[in-house]
Amino acid sequence: MASIYDIKPAFQNLLRPLTRALFRAGVTANQITVLAAALSIATGSCLAWQPTARWPLLVVPAFLFVRMALNAIDGMLAREHAQKSRLGAVLNEIGDVIADTALYLPFALVPGFDPLQIVLIVILAIVSEMTGVVAIQIGATRRYDGPMGKSDRAFLFGLAALLLGLGVVPGTWQQIAQPAMIALLVITIFNRARRALAQTPSA
Repeated sequence: MASIYDIKPAFQNLLRPLTRALFRAGVTANQITVLAAALSIATGSCLAWQPTARWPLLVVPAFLFVRMALNAIDGMLAREHAQKSRLGAVLNEIGDVIADTALYLPFALVPGFDPLQIVLIVILAIVSEMTGVVAIQIGATRRYDGPMGKSDRAFLFGLAALLLGLGVVPGTWQQIAQPAMIALLVITIFNRARRALAQTPSA
């Protein structure tokens, strides 16, 4: 199934000049990875601190775009500028999980969202990323299959935050969106596991 992740190559092309400039300035992929995680924690903390205020909600979509750029940049620095490392691989996977948790768990405190469903979404998101990583362990490639990958989650949470930040009244749309995300995350986990297994010979 299609995912926003599929447009990543075009986004990377736009960021390639900036990536080259950062490389020339001595910035490393690992530094960008750590920065993205730290900024995610800071953004999520603002939302948890004032979950009923509009300004943290408006900060979230703006930062999610920045985070997407940072994630693309650290990948290009690693691949295109000989900065791949075992530490970088660990930081990248753990950093993404930490960032997702820090950014999305505070939505449980935002009016209109069901706390239990938000917690379930965060848990399923972690499982989906773990499923993608486990694919490597069985001899397949790292799986990024959708329909509810990292970029898709960022888009939906960012859109929800933007709507609420602009004054849209909490209500039925949130009650529809949360179960839909849960269902799509379950499908994502299934897709990643199925395609990983399809890449490897049967035992």
